Amino acid sequence: MAEFLLEFFCEEIPARMQARAAADLAVFFEKRLQEKGLKHGPVQSFVTPRRLGLSIQDLPEKSADINEEKRGPRVDAPQQAIDGFLKANGITLDQCEKRGTDKGDFYFYTLKAKGEKTAHLLPDLIQEAINAFPWPKSMKHGDDEQRWVRPLHSVLAVFNGKKLTGKISLNGRDIAFTSKTRGHRFVAPQAIEVTCLKDYKAGLKKAKVLVDREERKTRITEQITTLAKSRNLTVIPDPALLEEVTGLVEWPVALMGQIDKEFMDLPQEVLTTTMRSHQKYFSLQDKKGMAPYFITIANIETKDKGKAIITGNERVLRARLSDAKFFWEQDKVVPLADNLPRLDAIIFHDKIGTLAERVDRIKTHAVLLSEHIEGADSLQCSMAALLCKADLVT
Repeated sequence: MAEFLLEFFCEEIPARMQARAAADLAVFFEKRLQEKGLKHGPVQSFVTPRRLGLSIQDLPEKSADINEEKRGPRVDAPQQAIDGFLKANGITLDQCEKRGTDKGDFYFYTLKAKGEKTAHLLPDLIQEAINAFPWPKSMKHGDDEQRWVRPLHSVLAVFNGKKLTGKISLNGRDIAFTSKTRGHRFVAPQAIEVTCLKDYKAGLKKAKVLVDREERKTRITEQITTLAKSRNLTVIPDPALLEEVTGLVEWPVALMGQIDKEFMDLPQEVLTTTMRSHQKYFSLQDKKGMAPYFITIANIETKDKGKAIITGNERVLRARLSDAKFFWEQDKVVPLADNLPRLDAIIFHDKIGTLAERVDRIKTHAVLLSEHIEGADSLQCSMAALLCKADLVT
């Protein structure tokens, strides 16, 4: 039994595609190996911003010999049925034998085939994976119709401790299989020789790359929690942001920056949305509410302990929050209720009226529903429904 290790090394894979890609790669190889009659052990897929791959344990070095008997139609069956059986199996009638059963005489065909070396089967499966991979969005280069998520640099393919012989074709060029990968883009871009999954993970960790997604997520969680505690703060929970940031870095390093006091009078929703959506920052809070700090996740350890990175992020955030504050102040100049007449001029649907008419229907239903909900204030429900679309004209 042997181990198969595969890695597609490319430019940055969008974070939102990574988890699904790792799952799809595992499913593809499990299905195709089953079709080839190759039983195997555990399959482990992995993904980072720059690499997608998997390892398969306990693969036999050769597929099993095939000795499969197929029963065809009755000997006195219509010729069309007999021809269909022969065509489906790619055989002639001379290759079949007549055999009596308790249900009559039938044609039988015995398929015999020698098993193939696994090392000869894997290159074709890798090419199939490239051709058929279901990326939500992908790229092609020049006139070639083949696509991949981002420019592909190398394909690591190691079976039983040795590099596979072969290559894949993509975008009009051939990429030969290799037994080498590369570490962190800036810290350790040198080639790393690989013979197995254990060497692969250990070598990349030494080169400042954490292959395991859950390990990166755990490290981020631990780092941001520790940083927050250092100032007696807590991180505002944001599981979706944690998932996204995990897909943006190969070597996570949490750094804390400060928010200028002039922006702290903005509503918490404005602050957190600006930091989360544009900058991927984690927001912090104390016992009183929003704290004037944020945490960003860098992809590198620096000699100055991240001071330059923090300064740059604070400068960018200052510009972002300046815009947010401007629009917040502008929106407060005109009360939401004063925007309601402008909804009369916007058609929601040509058969059911304007946005103003839609708001009126929403208000009617909201009041009716509030009467059946314990503790609901029908007056507040009415006002909320009335204002729910007023921001569309701000």
